[in-house]
Amino acid sequence: MAGSQNPEVKLLGAWASPYVARARIALHLKEVQYEFLEEKFGAKSELLLKSNPVHKKIPVLIHDEKPVCESMIIVQYIDDVWVNSGPALMPTDLYERAMQKFWTIYIDDKFIPSLFGMMTSPTEEAKAEAKEQTMTSLQLLEEAFGKISKGKPFFGGDTIGYLDIALGSFLGWMKAFEEMNSPKLLDKTKTPLLCAWAENFCNNEAAAAVLPETAKLVEFATVTQTRFKYAPPAK
Repeated sequence: MAGSQNPEVKLLGAWASPYVARARIALHLKEVQYEFLEEKFGAKSELLLKSNPVHKKIPVLIHDEKPVCESMIIVQYIDDVWVNSGPALMPTDLYERAMQKFWTIYIDDKFIPSLFGMMTSPTEEAKAEAKEQTMTSLQLLEEAFGKISKGKPFFGGDTIGYLDIALGSFLGWMKAFEEMNSPKLLDKTKTPLLCAWAENFCNNEAAAAVLPETAKLVEFATVTQTRFKYAPPAK
C-alpha cells in the first residue's frame, strides 16, 4: 500500500524499526495510501531533522506537510483523521480506551526495555534480570489479554486495534531473538492466549505486509553489530 498515490501522506522510517511498523500497520489497516521514505541506517536526513527537531528520531508521519511524531501518537492520529476508513483502532468506551493506553505505556516502559535487555545488557547478571522481567511482563500481558479481549481474537476485539499494534509490531524481533538463542518467549503452555493472538496478528494482511522476515532481522542485527538500533528509547 505504500506508494506515491497520496502525496499528502508520507512516513519517514526504516524497515527494521518496530516503532515504524506501528505506524505502517495502522496506515494499512485504515487503507491510507502513503509514501514511505526510508531513512538510511546510521544517518538522519535533513527532512527528518526538520520534521522532528526535538528527538530527531523515526517514525515521523507527514500529513498535509505537518509532521506528527511518536509511534503511538501517530497511530491514534491515523485513527482520528481517517475515522471513516477501515476498522476503528481505539475503542469508543472511555474505560476500555484508558485500559488500552495503560497497557501500551506498560509495554513501552517495562516490556520492551527488558526484551531488548536480554540481548544488549553488559553483564550476564543484567541479562538474567532482563529475562526475568520479560517473562513476568508476558504473564501480565497474558492476563490482560484474557480480560480485554473478552474471548475475541485480538485486544481490539474482532479486529486489530491500538494495543494490538503496540505489542504486535515487536513480534518480528521476538522471533529474531528466539533464533539468536534467547529463551522461548511465547509458549503454548505458559501463554496460550498470546500464542494464539500472535498467530492471528501475523496472519492479518496489514501486519503481514509490514512485519520483517525473521531471517532479515537476524542478519541485520549480526551485520550492523549495533543490535537493535531502533529499540528504546525511541517511540
